[in-house]
Amino acid sequence: MEKKSVPTRGRTLDYAAFVYDFLEPILLLGKQAEYDRQIVSLLGLHKTDRILDLGCGTGVLTRMIADQLDAESGGVSIGIDAAARMIQVARKKREDQTCRFEVAAAEDLPYDDGAFDAVVSSLFFHHLDLDLKAKALGEAWRVLRPQGKLVIADMHTPTTWMGALVSHVSRWFFMQPQIGENIRGVLPALIQNAGFEPPENVCTYFGYITVFLSRKSPKAE
Repeated sequence: MEKKSVPTRGRTLDYAAFVYDFLEPILLLGKQAEYDRQIVSLLGLHKTDRILDLGCGTGVLTRMIADQLDAESGGVSIGIDAAARMIQVARKKREDQTCRFEVAAAEDLPYDDGAFDAVVSSLFFHHLDLDLKAKALGEAWRVLRPQGKLVIADMHTPTTWMGALVSHVSRWFFMQPQIGENIRGVLPALIQNAGFEPPENVCTYFGYITVFLSRKSPKAE
């Protein structure tokens, strides 16, 4: 029996699940593969790693990570999303021994403390209210092993006029105040407040999507 979407105040995209794989490359202006490769490279993967992908959508990034892991050695890439239809599509297209998908909310993860070597998220946090952003990052910290990596790619303070235009139009067109929070640059402080090291701003795409890299701070243990 197919699971239902998990109740959450974050914005879910059940309605877009069956066209998401078509739309996302367009929204990323044909640079999706380059963008995903950049994120994967920052993880510095080993075949034995356990990786968690927050807000995985239909699992393109989760699958790309899984392709570098070995199930017999314990390696696995797990994607979670509160939208059951997204997970349905992800399972049908991309699930196998090294790539699994679960219906779950990022602010309430069903995993043990220290269960993962890295947590990754792409274009997810701008769908969450400020308090849920903080809760999701707190959960990411909890399920990471000491010094585990956090890689987040999401909307952030625009660096170009085009990036500013896209960001602000998106905020008003989609009626998402959560995007406004990202534009104000809240993510770095939230990441650090959750117990992570000050995040490194690795690169920016399209003038408004920033890729952040951090680690679970040993001082917070």
